[in-house]
Amino acid sequence: MALVGKRAPVFHAKAVVNGNEIVDDFSLEQFIGKKHVLFFFYPLDFTFVCPTEIIAFQEKMEEFEKRNVAVVGCSVDSEFSHWAWLNTEKNHGGIKGVKFPLVADLSKTISGNYGVLAGEWDSDEDGNATFIGAPVAYRGLFLIDKQGVVRHELINDLPLGRSTDEAIRMVDALQFFEENGEVCPANWAKGKDAMKATAEGVAQYLGSH
Repeated sequence: MALVGKRAPVFHAKAVVNGNEIVDDFSLEQFIGKKHVLFFFYPLDFTFVCPTEIIAFQEKMEEFEKRNVAVVGCSVDSEFSHWAWLNTEKNHGGIKGVKFPLVADLSKTISGNYGVLAGEWDSDEDGNATFIGAPVAYRGLFLIDKQGVVRHELINDLPLGRSTDEAIRMVDALQFFEENGEVCPANWAKGKDAMKATAEGVAQYLGSH
């Protein structure tokens, strides 16, 4: 089920912050009332598409910080795997230099609650728990406002990397709406015209384009 319009599921988990510090009780609740949050899932540490996305988000951190947005990543790996990956040089398959938090979802409960787990638990004929599908997270991305409500979500299949520029565009659109009360039409980008959410406003916008 889509989470848009609903409160983002709450969690408390281990995470690595600043690229080198393991914390035991990380939560997105710390940002409520203070920052928008871009919370994204990726399948696994030490893989192929995942580091390209994570490094791309780090390279855009100045843009996110200008917009007062906290970027947080999450996978089903442990905090120790995150720490090792964060302290491995890029030319050896690592993501050293990434500073935003990476959450450990070893139990897969966070991925499950956000609806991005690429499989599900079942039981065999003997009642033993089995996992059907891939026990990792799809490439889910959730834009959460300062009240803790999900305003945008995107879920890609495992082979399909995401666009950091599109993520920034969605942040801009949400913040523009919050500040001005005008809605953002197709292909809207910062600096372009928006429109009022009325029949008259739509007609005026379409008439000028």
